[in-house]
Amino acid sequence: MTPQHPWTRYVALGDSFTEGIGDPEPGSPGGNRGWADRVAETLALGTENFSYANLAIRGRLLQQIVDEQVEPALELKPDLVSLSAGGNDIIRPNTDPDEVAARLELAVERLRRDGAAIVLFTGPDIGMTPVMKRIRGKVAIFNENVRAVAHRHDAVVVDMWALSELRDPRMWDADRLHFSPVGHQTIAMAVLDALGVPHELEPFTAEPLPVRPWRTARADDIVWAREYFVPWVVRRIRHRSSGDGITAKRPGFDA
Repeated sequence: MTPQHPWTRYVALGDSFTEGIGDPEPGSPGGNRGWADRVAETLALGTENFSYANLAIRGRLLQQIVDEQVEPALELKPDLVSLSAGGNDIIRPNTDPDEVAARLELAVERLRRDGAAIVLFTGPDIGMTPVMKRIRGKVAIFNENVRAVAHRHDAVVVDMWALSELRDPRMWDADRLHFSPVGHQTIAMAVLDALGVPHELEPFTAEPLPVRPWRTARADDIVWAREYFVPWVVRRIRHRSSGDGITAKRPGFDA
């Protein structure tokens, strides 16, 4: 089979989004599959000696990703790197999206040191989420910065803000913070399309959603806040992370 792309050494960096949370798969390292695994599986087709590492760990802030993942990634001498970072910073109160993006750019500069192709991500439009919609403008500012960083460093941008499919609630896990399996599949397709790599991943065919009474929707919001949002806030107050004690699921090319 003729290779459809020039890359043989792919490293994925980031947080829960890249780790694949929301897409459980017992047979995958770490118990989750995710969009990055799907992308790697497609890139491996017809590519001799293809290697893939995933250093992402849930809950990581941008500086933690920079401090813990960038140098290990460079040591693997990748020719393709995906970096999704800053989302956990942006959703926290009092963070400056311009400052977060400036630190993201420093990471991109380091990762470009040996000429690897870089893939970056804008944040999705979270306007349909009752709590998260309050930071919609902040996410939009960060996204504009990401596009500017990508332009300056010749990086590829996967524009999740523009993916209208992600506004479908079925694209999201029950916690409304992570993507569901179909969400991860949709994002994998977007990554491959942005890279110009042909693929045979199947898109999600959405049936019309039933109309939900207002009272039902509000009751679901209350349950969500109690089961997912409040525990998240409590972890922030206690300076704990869902990634405490977790290690990278694919720390090297032989994993």
